[in-house]
Amino acid sequence: MSAPDRYTCDEVFRRLDLYLDRTLSPEELRLVQEHLETCAACAGEYRFEENVIAEVRRKVARIEAPAGLMERIAARLAGGGDEPET
Repeated sequence: MSAPDRYTCDEVFRRLDLYLDRTLSPEELRLVQEHLETCAACAGEYRFEENVIAEVRRKVARIEAPAGLMERIAARLAGGGDEPET
């Protein structure tokens, strides 16, 4: 089966999150980009999603994590603590 030469709106919509995360294959990235360049509806959805992500990142950057949080996370990931602290 040969690769598609164009994506439909449905195909782009299913891949939009992966496109935003840049986790698609180079060929899929190209196909999504080409579709976004020719489809105003999908391009608008992309811009909306991109703006939401940017706004969340801005807000999260202003939040200060509690002292010791990173150490507790690292310990849990390393298997050093299975019970939540109270």
